[in-house]
Amino acid sequence: MEVTTPPRRARLRYFVAGGLCVAAIAYLLFGLSENVVYFRTASEAVAERDKAGDDRFRLAGEVVPGSQAPRGDGVAFEVTDGNETVEVFHRGDPPELFADGVPVVCEGRWQGTEFASDRIMIKHGSEYKPPNVETPPAS
Repeated sequence: MEVTTPPRRARLRYFVAGGLCVAAIAYLLFGLSENVVYFRTASEAVAERDKAGDDRFRLAGEVVPGSQAPRGDGVAFEVTDGNETVEVFHRGDPPELFADGVPVVCEGRWQGTEFASDRIMIKHGSEYKPPNVETPPAS
């Protein structure tokens, strides 16, 4: 039985297809990595502050009661995870559900020892309760 080798054109197609697959995988691994925003608790963020540089990440914690104060074009407040507390300055208006003791996720970066946020996400209950509406008596 004689073994035949594929024609030169067929081998070229295999190499091109393989090269495109390798390029697509490399793009997914390395090209999209700069769009990844890491999630850290207050304790993790403080522990990694020196290594973080000016990288963006999401800081999770609870708003410390009594720490909110309007400042310039935003609001300053503190976030805690029970172990560490981080001073946060959010540029812009906070969401309507923003209040003392509410769990928040702030997106931004370190500016010295303060976390500069430009986005606040608040977890809200997943249970919808319709408003209590009184029906008028039938006449």
